[in-house]
Amino acid sequence: MRALGLVVLAVWSGARGKDAYTLLTARWDALWYTRVAELGYGYEVRLPNGDVHSNLAFFPLLPWLERLVAAVSPLSYADGGFVVSLLASLAAAWGIFAVADHVYGRRAGVFAVLLWAVLPVGIVQSMAYSESLFTALAAWSLYAVLTGRWVTAGVLAALAGLTRPVGLAVVAAVWTAAIAAFLRERTREGTPFAQHRSTAPADGARTGEHSGASAPDRRAPAPDGAPGAPYLPDARLRRIAGMFLAPLGAAGYVLWVGHRTGDGPLGYLDVQAGWRNGFDGGYAFARFVADKFTSFPSALAGLGLLIGVGLLLRLYVVCVRQRQPLPLLVYAGVVTALALCASSYFGSKPRLLLPAFPLLLPLALALARLRTRRSALVVGAVAAASAVYGAFWLNGSGPP
Repeated sequence: MRALGLVVLAVWSGARGKDAYTLLTARWDALWYTRVAELGYGYEVRLPNGDVHSNLAFFPLLPWLERLVAAVSPLSYADGGFVVSLLASLAAAWGIFAVADHVYGRRAGVFAVLLWAVLPVGIVQSMAYSESLFTALAAWSLYAVLTGRWVTAGVLAALAGLTRPVGLAVVAAVWTAAIAAFLRERTREGTPFAQHRSTAPADGARTGEHSGASAPDRRAPAPDGAPGAPYLPDARLRRIAGMFLAPLGAAGYVLWVGHRTGDGPLGYLDVQAGWRNGFDGGYAFARFVADKFTSFPSALAGLGLLIGVGLLLRLYVVCVRQRQPLPLLVYAGVVTALALCASSYFGSKPRLLLPAFPLLLPLALALARLRTRRSALVVGAVAAASAVYGAFWLNGSGPP
C-alpha cells in the first residue's frame, strides 16, 4: 500500500517538474531534523513578527539516528532520515499488527495495518519525519504492556519520549496499566478465596463472529491489558522499573532544554511558544473552524472539519464501548486530545493524529467481518484515493 503511494507521488511530482525524493527528505520539518543531525542544537530563525523558531523544539532521537546512519554509511543525513523512516514504518506496521492480533486476532490485525497504511496522510510514513519512528516505539511499548513485559515497555516509552512531545501518551499508558495491575493485585490479596470465572474478556476483546478471528486466536487479557498471572514479587519489581524508566526520555530532554535556555524546567514551553505551539484546550482550533463559516465557500471546509472531528470522537466512543484494553484507550485518548487541543499549525493536525492507531481497530473489526473480496475492494479503493491525495498534499505549498 505504501509502495502505491510512492509510485503515485513519483508520477505526480514528475508531471509538475518536482523531485519526489526531495519532497520526502528535504522540506519543512525534515530540514530541521537534518540540521540538528549535522550541526547540533542552537540554530534559530527570527521572523519579522517577532516569533523565534528554535530547533530545540525538535526532539533528538531521529537526528541521532540520522547521524548514526551517516556515520556508518556513505548516505547523507537526509538519506539517513529516509532510511530510518522507511524501516520504522515497517516496524510500526508490525507493532500495530502485534497489538491488534493480541487483542482481536490475526484477521483484525491485518486490516488494522492496512488501514494505517492507507490513511489520507499516510505519505508521512515515508517522509524523513518522526511519526513512523514514534508510532513504532509506541506500538511495541503498548504490546509490551499488554503482554506484561514492563521493563521493555518502559525502555520503549522512554525512547518514544525522546522522539516527539506526544511521548507523554505512551508514558500515561504505561503508568495507567501499571497502577491498574497494582490495584488488581490488591483486590486479589483482599479476596483470596474469590474464583475468577471464564466469562467475557474484561478488556472487551471480541471473539468469534465479532472479530473475524478463529477460536485459537481469541484473546482474554486482564483489564489493564497485561495477562492475569499469579502474584510474583519480581513481577512487581519489573513493573515498578517500567514505570520509572517510561518518563525518563521526555523528562530528560525537556529538563535539558530548560537548562540550556536558562528558563528552568518549563523552558521547553517557551521554545514551543516561539513556534506558536501550546495547549489551549482546543480554543484556537475551535476559532479556526468558526472562522470558516464567515463565507460560503469556506463554510464547506468548516463543515467538513466538524464532520471529521465528530467522526474521530465517535471512533473513540466505539473503542470505549468495545472495551479496548485500558492502555490503548489512554494512549489514543491522550494523542487525540493533544492533537485537537493544541494551538499548533492547523494543517498538521491530521499528521499529529497518525500515531493514534487504536482508533482504527473498530474499523478493522468491521472489515474483518466482511468477506475477503468485499473488504479487499474497500481497502483497495481507499488506498487509491489515499495515494492520490498524498501526492496532491505533498506537492502543495504548506507543510504537512
